[in-house]
Amino acid sequence: MKATAKAHPIQGLVKYHGMRDEELRLPYHDSISVCTAPSHSKTTAEFAPDREADVYVIDGEEVDGRGAERVKSVVDHVRELAGFDHRVRFESENDFPTNIGFGSSSSGFAAAAVALCTAAGLDMTRPEMSTVARRGSSSAARAVTGAFSHLHTGLDDVDCRSERIETDLEDDLRIVAAEIPAFKHTEEAHKEAADSHMFEARMAHIHGQISEMRHALREADFEDAFELAEHDSLSLAATTMTGPAGWVYWEPETLEVFQTVRDLREEGVPVYFSTDTGASVYVNTTEEYVDHVESAIAALGIPTRVWEVGGPATVLDESEALF
Repeated sequence: MKATAKAHPIQGLVKYHGMRDEELRLPYHDSISVCTAPSHSKTTAEFAPDREADVYVIDGEEVDGRGAERVKSVVDHVRELAGFDHRVRFESENDFPTNIGFGSSSSGFAAAAVALCTAAGLDMTRPEMSTVARRGSSSAARAVTGAFSHLHTGLDDVDCRSERIETDLEDDLRIVAAEIPAFKHTEEAHKEAADSHMFEARMAHIHGQISEMRHALREADFEDAFELAEHDSLSLAATTMTGPAGWVYWEPETLEVFQTVRDLREEGVPVYFSTDTGASVYVNTTEEYVDHVESAIAALGIPTRVWEVGGPATVLDESEALF
């Protein structure tokens, strides 16, 4: 009863903000994202009837506190679905910087869900496994189905699950990741989302934005899709900044990247910025222009990585297990 899985983190394009149910992590509204590769999380899970206690290890360190609670919520749900109460050994590792705005919780819980479900012997589709991953992180649901994916809101697992959106943009999109280390507090921001006076304004336009994004992706319209993503990043920031805690995630380097992107666009380069709840920036462009864009961002003295579109979470061969 052992399995290993890999998943890619997501970049939010139309991002969810706030949860109507914190235990089931049911978001207030739909969301759409794209997975970034080759960045990934890998997880090995093993259930054993003679194991005395659960063990959770991430990036070589045993997890406790709130982190352990979130992992346990996924593990407990898998045990419930499998109809047993075996303890689990769980180890996960990431090959990219975590907790700076690059979606590590999405890939982490997506890989965890697929590894746990497989180790438990559950025969589930990816949309079904997305409901398991969602209990750890709503964005993880979209990392299970991969590439461009849409998480539908709802009040239960029948409705609140992820589906993949087919689009020809998968081949041409390139993402220059501008790494700006600054610890973020995403979970806290979600808890107070509805307390911002900007939240109702965001809810008023988000459904139309979801429809527009789906249309742009189906039409493979790069400019429309990533202009929407850029504007959504600004909308999300307005909501987080006007909550009770006044979260401001951006650093001076973040704003430098924004201005560089706008300057490049004035020169005719197809490029747009996007951020989640963090200081780091996704700079979205096409294969033709990616080298030019990366050089411009690197010239700011900011570390960069170049990513492509990543596929769905997958089960790996036993030779790739972490233990």
